[in-house]
Amino acid sequence: MPIYVYETTDPTKPVRRFEVKQSMKDEPLRVDPKTGEAVRRVISGGYGVHVPGGSTGPSVGSVGSHGSGCGCC
Repeated sequence: MPIYVYETTDPTKPVRRFEVKQSMKDEPLRVDPKTGEAVRRVISGGYGVHVPGGSTGPSVGSVGSHGSGCGCC
């Protein structure tokens, strides 16, 4: 199950972040289950996927055969 990050949204209080393990099918939380404060889900880039033993294919962003450095050729 993925872990989602939430943060409080009350502008009169300091922002507080916390993590919740939820199914992808679950609706996002609207309130903190512990305090009842309003919250929103934080969207982040994530950490990617780790494949034990490496990969047999090309790396993401690898330099193409033309050596342009942008990975687009």
